[in-house]
Amino acid sequence: MKQLFIFLVMMLLWIPLNAQTVAEASKEDSLTTFKTEKDDFQDSSVDDLPWHNRRFKVTAGAFFPVNNTQVKVEGNNGNIGTEIDLENDLGFSKSTVSFLGTFDWRISKRSRLGFEYFVLDRTATKTLQRDINFGDHTYPLDGRVQGTFNVQIARIAYGYAILSKPKYQAGLLIGAHVLFADLGLKLEANTQSVEYRDTFDFTAPLPDVGIWGEFVLGKRWGLYANVNYLAVKIDETDGRIISYNLSVLYNVVDNFSLTAGYTGLNFRIDTVQDRLNGFLKWGYNGPTITAVYTFGKHVKVTR
Repeated sequence: MKQLFIFLVMMLLWIPLNAQTVAEASKEDSLTTFKTEKDDFQDSSVDDLPWHNRRFKVTAGAFFPVNNTQVKVEGNNGNIGTEIDLENDLGFSKSTVSFLGTFDWRISKRSRLGFEYFVLDRTATKTLQRDINFGDHTYPLDGRVQGTFNVQIARIAYGYAILSKPKYQAGLLIGAHVLFADLGLKLEANTQSVEYRDTFDFTAPLPDVGIWGEFVLGKRWGLYANVNYLAVKIDETDGRIISYNLSVLYNVVDNFSLTAGYTGLNFRIDTVQDRLNGFLKWGYNGPTITAVYTFGKHVKVTR
């Protein structure tokens, strides 16, 4: 994770410094046409790209995260919770597929507002290999349990471009992820025991700050990257978060494009709420494939 963070920061710093570099043309007459086309793209055509610097952008697609999840939930009756690995202890699949959607509004040439939504519902059934204390109950060795972990994450972020040129922008981000989680464990009835369950739902706001960059690589190619981090305590919720995204865009036709990228969110939440005292540590990281539609007037960016 540290290496990935350093790599993304270096990309954000390196690309703006090199994005305006124009290859020197040879004096040979055979390369004159190539030089003219290259210069035209560098000087004027960026403002006319149908996918770049439009007022609005809508994105929807699939996310293929690899999950690593640890949780501990204390009981109201003094039951000391067991730290549980959802993938190893409860049989949750590490690899999943989920929906990812975003909406971006270019307020001005330097300001933008972004909204993101992510949803992931997971279930698993497994025979326990050890006793587990979860909530108000103990789930025994060899007991067959069913676990649920349903999550929705909404995010809002404001971005301000410190560097603003026709072919690239880079700046600061401030925003917040809001986590809506529903976590449950159910012991299935058998000849030795009765059925019982513990379910918990909670909401956790996770503010963050970061850096972002957006670059034109060619008439049909673009690049976007951001990194966000923050550790903060709000009331009885203590959260630490790092998120990142790196995606490449290809313009298919007019205002319609496709992106392929890699996205991740890693956080830990320690919380004390009604019927819940414990922590959740979750990381999901993986590739994304999305469709992009841009519309509205071009936002003019001066050189």
